[in-house]
Amino acid sequence: MEKKLQKSITLKHLLIKKQHCIGLQFYADKLIEALVRTLPEPKWSNKFKMPYILNTKYNQNLIFNTFRGVAWIDCNYFFKDKILNHDNEDIDLIWFRKRVLKKGYRPCPEAYLKKLELKKYANSTVKNYVSSFEKFINYYKDIELIHINENDIRNYLQFLIQEKFSNSYINITINAVKFYYEIVLGMPNRFYEIERPRKEFKLPKVISKEEVLSIIEHTNNIKHRCIVSLLYSAGLRRSELLNLKLEDIDSKRMLLRVRLAKGNKDRYSVLNKTVLKDLRLYYKAYKPTNYLFENTITRNKFSTSSVLKIVVQAAKKAKITKRVTPHMLRHSFATHLLENGTDLRHIQLLMGHNSTKTTEIYTHVAINTFINLKDLLP
Repeated sequence: MEKKLQKSITLKHLLIKKQHCIGLQFYADKLIEALVRTLPEPKWSNKFKMPYILNTKYNQNLIFNTFRGVAWIDCNYFFKDKILNHDNEDIDLIWFRKRVLKKGYRPCPEAYLKKLELKKYANSTVKNYVSSFEKFINYYKDIELIHINENDIRNYLQFLIQEKFSNSYINITINAVKFYYEIVLGMPNRFYEIERPRKEFKLPKVISKEEVLSIIEHTNNIKHRCIVSLLYSAGLRRSELLNLKLEDIDSKRMLLRVRLAKGNKDRYSVLNKTVLKDLRLYYKAYKPTNYLFENTITRNKFSTSSVLKIVVQAAKKAKITKRVTPHMLRHSFATHLLENGTDLRHIQLLMGHNSTKTTEIYTHVAINTFINLKDLLP
């Protein structure tokens, strides 16, 4: 059995004095430092705090040969053409290429689109990247993209802050801009020092179980009833619901197979008995052919906007004053499980969270956290 290497070196692209270089990032280690000195003309970068050599095919191969059996070479940040998500559904960029643009509007470069296709990012990520990157490049429509510098980006981010854009949107914008310069143009160090907004801590918005049942009762038809019921009873995201196929319903084990969830991972969630009965009625009435929920005319996958509309309208009919969204039903699922005494680890698995730290946020909204606290006032 091959011995697992404890030492590791991460390769980074560096652009120093207009030359493409290979940065070698590692924890202080005398053996690695000695081997680095044997490489061709190694130099130290004070800015990036790591040694580097010129980026040539010969030097790339030499690094692997030099450290073979000594340290693991991490290339995840280096080989930009690596496909990230092999199993993601095909990216649909027809909507982008067939648009009618306003006069003077600067579209996203074709090279940007091709790289997104190669990386096989999720469709939602692609749309977010393209949209935010286009807003950025049209803010500087009179400047060549290659001439935009860090200060220009900071000024644009300051504009977004002044316009009250969310921290989440600003982070997406940073990622979209970095994707162009670091991945498309192969200059990954160009914007290392761009500051990101501090992550916001927002409590999930939930509704009571009684309100959820009322929403389900006020849906228009059996199809809408099944959509709302599954969002809540299985804790599904909208995209997960729409990716469900007929074979994902395991009625013998009372499980749902959730395909290509966040992080490109499959998981299982619970299938409620009442929901299963409704699904059988729905199948007889609508006869879906591939996806569980389809457009009845085109037989394409049901749209995310239609799911939102179904939830919002049913909530209004149920006379719930707050605006209810599909994701609020998912949050309510996790919160109600916690209030019923379900172990946090089990909830984590059902929600598809990588860590219990993400799931722990529901302890802040579960009412049984506060129910035994004594009232300080008489």
